[in-house]
Amino acid sequence: MTTRQRGLLGRVRGLIQGLLRGWVRDRENESPRAVYEEAIAERGRQYRELKQAVAGILYMRNKLEAEIRERRVEIAALYDDIRRAVTGNDDDAAVVLIQRKEDRQNELAHAEQELAKVRSGAAEAKVNLARFREEIRNLEREKVRMLATIANARARRRIQVALEGLSVESDLQALENVRQHVAELVAETRLDTELGDDGLERRIREIREESRAEAARRELAEIKRRLRPAEIRIGAPTPGAATARG
Repeated sequence: MTTRQRGLLGRVRGLIQGLLRGWVRDRENESPRAVYEEAIAERGRQYRELKQAVAGILYMRNKLEAEIRERRVEIAALYDDIRRAVTGNDDDAAVVLIQRKEDRQNELAHAEQELAKVRSGAAEAKVNLARFREEIRNLEREKVRMLATIANARARRRIQVALEGLSVESDLQALENVRQHVAELVAETRLDTELGDDGLERRIREIREESRAEAARRELAEIKRRLRPAEIRIGAPTPGAATARG
């Protein structure tokens, strides 16, 4: 395979990997709950593995502590045996017991060194175990918060899309058209009125005004006619009054 072919295959492989990463990222964005649950499950798996490791370390610590206690008891017993052998002038037994004591002391020293390492590892492992457990709890709380935030954002987005889809401009245009039509009708009515001031409409109004004035004059004449006999009666002398004056 030539260098050009290898380069072409590398570019194709990179393109495919990029497309796969983009596809995975889109799926993750569409399913944030699944992403969080997967992350929490992975942390839980790691927590269980670490917990088993810590349990093994604690078992080893307990075993070493028990072994150290046994070695110390055995060494103390060997000291007593050595004193009895020396007291009994049993040098051969005393030599064997001393060698055995030294072996147990070496074993004790080695066990104590191992215990120190195991205790250090156990302490570090317990810290990591507590950290993993707290991280899982934080992820669970974060999942609740983020899912609520995403749901809120999606709801606001749906409202925004719904508002953008409303035909507000068309409704306003329809209202403006109605207002313009009403204004045009009013203008036409005023124009008819202005045009009607000349010609027939003016003569009709003058006739009506003249008729009203004539009716008012007739009413005035009638009022005067009614009042005139009363005035005559008031101004004429009564018969009794004339006799008295004579």
